[in-house]
Amino acid sequence: MSRRVTVVASLVALAAACGPRPWWTATQMPKRTMHTMPFDARDVFSMMGLAVDSTRFGFVASLRFLATASPDTTLGVFAMSFPSRSLSFRSEGSDFVAAYHVDVTVKTDSGGPRQFTRDENVRVHTIRETQRADESIIFQQFLPLRPGVYTVSVAVRDLNSSSHGQRDILDTVPRFRSPALGQPVPLYESGRRSRLADVPKFIVNPRGMLVHATDSLRFYVEGYGFKPGTRVAARVVDMDTVELWHDTLALAGDSALATAEFVIPPGGVPLGRGDLRVSPVGVANAPEMRVPFLVGFSERWAVTQFDQMVSLLRYFDRQDLVEKLKTATRTQRAGAWHDFYTASDTLPSTPENEALDEYFQRVDQANRRYADPSGPGWLSDRGEVYITLGEPDQTSELAGAMNPGIRWEYNTKHHLTLFFDDVSGLGQYRLSPESRTDFDKAAARMRHTT
Repeated sequence: MSRRVTVVASLVALAAACGPRPWWTATQMPKRTMHTMPFDARDVFSMMGLAVDSTRFGFVASLRFLATASPDTTLGVFAMSFPSRSLSFRSEGSDFVAAYHVDVTVKTDSGGPRQFTRDENVRVHTIRETQRADESIIFQQFLPLRPGVYTVSVAVRDLNSSSHGQRDILDTVPRFRSPALGQPVPLYESGRRSRLADVPKFIVNPRGMLVHATDSLRFYVEGYGFKPGTRVAARVVDMDTVELWHDTLALAGDSALATAEFVIPPGGVPLGRGDLRVSPVGVANAPEMRVPFLVGFSERWAVTQFDQMVSLLRYFDRQDLVEKLKTATRTQRAGAWHDFYTASDTLPSTPENEALDEYFQRVDQANRRYADPSGPGWLSDRGEVYITLGEPDQTSELAGAMNPGIRWEYNTKHHLTLFFDDVSGLGQYRLSPESRTDFDKAAARMRHTT
């Protein structure tokens, strides 16, 4: 695991009553074609069925389920992550310290709410760590619950400021009847349990997300009531149910509890949204258990399908690398994305790919600034120029009797002046023919020297 996270893990006992369907099955990801820009990653997490806070706090939470020693109780594995910059830190000696408060409330229509609350401290060593925008803090909690339908309310607030986040979601706690598999749990760090009365010692990956193409994806699976040595098959399918990866492992343990951990290596699956599906081999009528995951490229942006990324990279500097993505067959896509990510990373010593982050920040800005009646801003002529060359040194409006225009000047680096004509009088600005030629030459020179 290359990312560094601050983890808070604890146990609280909760109970209530009543029926089965986890968050991620309640809102299955619709098949969508994305033409305008990458999704905000929070939208993808929400479509995956995770609990997503839309405020500045920006947490993402998941709830998976495993069996306990009692058939009338299910172990909920609650995990939540958020960036450290959501908190206010104060200096304490050579460190920086923050504190936050968590409330998780579960309630049914027939019973009163049960609540657990905790105050937690976070200590980091540098100012840079206090400003991290990635999934840098993880909170997890194990919740013994009676099977049934619940409203789960999650609230988090910074104890040193007014920053807070909140999310309610409906969920169903399943009852596990042997033989059965528990829900696969995405992990950052392993930690099996050997008895149903114990709690696992793993560290959950709440978002089920792999950002860095050099990392592995890990999934923890439990089996209940199977013969020793029973094998479990795992396969990854994309949104079109095309199989992308598969493996089979033997469950380790006894008939009461046996476990396995599936590891998808770097480059094992391509960019986008997928499902891990697991089922016991040779066991009739055993249900297939699923968990969604996301192979991403940024903490902020996400795509759900490989082809979307290829389209979005049409203005990226390294078109030699993009061309390899375009020509990759379906079976080559995982390796092609791994190669692209590592080759395009201008600062391999950091966990982020700064070149991709900067590129998609420009895509975002182009959409905000240059939308016109014909389509999204990033596909407009001004959007193309802005994404490729960056901010112009100077802009000016040109009056015209028929069609007004805009002039962009790049004096510092490219020594280029471009003219955009409003071809319809409705704000549809297009590069003049001469400027299109000049821009194409400048873009070709820049990409050749990158």
